[in-house]
Amino acid sequence: MSLSLYRRLSARNLLLAGVFGIAALAGSAHADDVLGQAVGKDLQQAQSALASKNYAKAMEAVDAADAVKGKTDYEAYTTAQMRAAIAAQSGNTDAAIKAYDVLINSSRTPKAAKGQMLMAQATMAYSAKQYARAIPATERYLKEYGADPRMQTMLIQCYYLQQDWKGTAKAAQEQVDATIKAGKIPPENQLQMLATAYTNLKDADAKTHAYVLLAKYYSKPDYWSMLIHDLVANPNLSPPLVFYVERLRLATGVLKDPSDYQDMGERAVQMGLPQLALNLLNQGYANHSLGNGPTAAADAKFHAFVAQQAATNRSQLASAVTQAASAPNAGPALTAGYNQVLNGQVDAGLALMKTGLGKNPRYPDLAQVEYGMAQMDGGQKAEAIKTFASVQGNGPAKDVAELWSLLLSRPAK
Repeated sequence: MSLSLYRRLSARNLLLAGVFGIAALAGSAHADDVLGQAVGKDLQQAQSALASKNYAKAMEAVDAADAVKGKTDYEAYTTAQMRAAIAAQSGNTDAAIKAYDVLINSSRTPKAAKGQMLMAQATMAYSAKQYARAIPATERYLKEYGADPRMQTMLIQCYYLQQDWKGTAKAAQEQVDATIKAGKIPPENQLQMLATAYTNLKDADAKTHAYVLLAKYYSKPDYWSMLIHDLVANPNLSPPLVFYVERLRLATGVLKDPSDYQDMGERAVQMGLPQLALNLLNQGYANHSLGNGPTAAADAKFHAFVAQQAATNRSQLASAVTQAASAPNAGPALTAGYNQVLNGQVDAGLALMKTGLGKNPRYPDLAQVEYGMAQMDGGQKAEAIKTFASVQGNGPAKDVAELWSLLLSRPAK
């Protein structure tokens, strides 16, 4: 073999010959980069065997080249390139990763090519389910080359698939926080893995926060169901808050059973808001949750009862408003004002409720939530969000208010 042929068997020509599947794999060339006769002969045999997909013979030839004593840096580098190509094409993950390590740590490899090699190295290890080996390459890539959605998700999955929940939570939380800080929406699968990790770590607060983000960015019934389930499990939930949670279930597509509608309607009537009960029942009829099957007759009977209650309340509303204005406590103004809102007198009703808030309600956080609900029912969505956000404390009223604020703030589809 002539010296010129050895010179042509460079990383660049190997690349052009299609030996490597990754572009820009070639190292930085030097004027004196030539292959000696022994190494060159073995690598030429390896190249020929690789072209015919005789991977065993190709690897034997590379091993022979590697065994040559006194190789130059260039010869060692070119041998590693050929080994990486053979290993990658034959699916020999262990050999490919080791060969890529040599190339990645060589000063001959351009920075851009190193990034591609790190990505290939991590991907091969991941595909071979060698997650522990994929992690270092993935982390190094992200550290040296910046954010890449595919690599970020793969890093989280490497921890997740090993059931390393602490590692999963750390990797996912960092990526989610950075994405949100950048004003972007975190990928749904990252949030799902984050929620699963915190569930397994039994970190209830962090788990809830993860589901809040899922509900915020990917408003699906399952996510809302999980959030609401945790809230309903709270034994300290007062009857009005139970009612507001039932409305959350309705708004998120979770509430569908006819008995749930009846319970919700009964609670609204008991709260002195029969028109609201009627509105909710009408919604049940509109979405075909009511009026069907064996409960149809009972549904109709209850609907008629609520309609009568709403009519009676409407006929007495003016008197109730007058009495509420002079009442010393907050309750009458809150209830009468809410009924005004439900009957089309939105501004007057909210103004009356505002006076009720100024009369030192016994449960101020609960009264604030009720005011926010009235604003929402009156079509003042933006104001309702502000009201829900202003609810103080760490109790269940605050939790309910946050969920309503989240629901009203979710991106329009």
